[in-house]
Amino acid sequence: MIRVPTCVLSSFQAPQVSHGHDPDLFVQIGSLTKALTATVLTALADDGVLSLDDPLELFLSTPSGTGITLRQLAEHTSGLPRLPPGIGGRDPYVAFDAGALDSVARNLDTLVTAPAGTVEEYSNLGYALLGAALVAATSTPYEELLHRHLLDPLGIADVATDPPSGRRLCRTGLFGRPRRDWTMDGAILPAGGLWATPRAAARLLTDLLVDRKLGEPAPAWQKAGNLLWHNGATGSASVFAGASPQGWILVHRLSARSTVTDKIALDTLRRFIGPRA
Repeated sequence: MIRVPTCVLSSFQAPQVSHGHDPDLFVQIGSLTKALTATVLTALADDGVLSLDDPLELFLSTPSGTGITLRQLAEHTSGLPRLPPGIGGRDPYVAFDAGALDSVARNLDTLVTAPAGTVEEYSNLGYALLGAALVAATSTPYEELLHRHLLDPLGIADVATDPPSGRRLCRTGLFGRPRRDWTMDGAILPAGGLWATPRAAARLLTDLLVDRKLGEPAPAWQKAGNLLWHNGATGSASVFAGASPQGWILVHRLSARSTVTDKIALDTLRRFIGPRA
């Protein structure tokens, strides 16, 4: 039986850490990154730098008339597909750099699957474009925006695009050799490329959803009844973060099987707060 390194942090019980996980080492958080990107978006809107309803073409070289707005990118209602074209292989995003994103942007009208604002379809591509738009709107690198508008105001340090190798917790293979993680520090970064320690991710969860230190939650968070949540997965890790009025939970596993990670989190929520979770 494969023992998967697992970390469960919550408001219900002491930290549950097993099989070599470590809540103080950096791990990939996948699409939980989207909640942070959307928080930067709302912060810039609050500062008057841009509007949530600004068209994407105001910031990037896209065909006119797509009707896609920043809000629609954040809410997954842009009509764009889940993935950029050409994504695949063992390291699917390694070639998806700034040049590839620019090419996609210039041909965006050929990729839309529905009119903007009419259908909800989860889109990594949409968040890659959203991140690029925020960078273009401010002439500021993505990681600097993240620190300026999110991490520094909250006093959270252990979130990074490229953490020190000695502080990374990586999945190992059958004979203990580290497995290669997906390369996600290119154009896909705002959609799923961040690393964080589980403790830092839990701080983000509570500061943004429980204490609401930066105001109302950003539009990236998913809703299920009174539960706000987001999950994420890469080739070797998965995470679930969620909060309701009754409590919060963060589960991280060094396994790409996000359905199992989600189930652990939801089962724990139901055990402590009942079927409303």
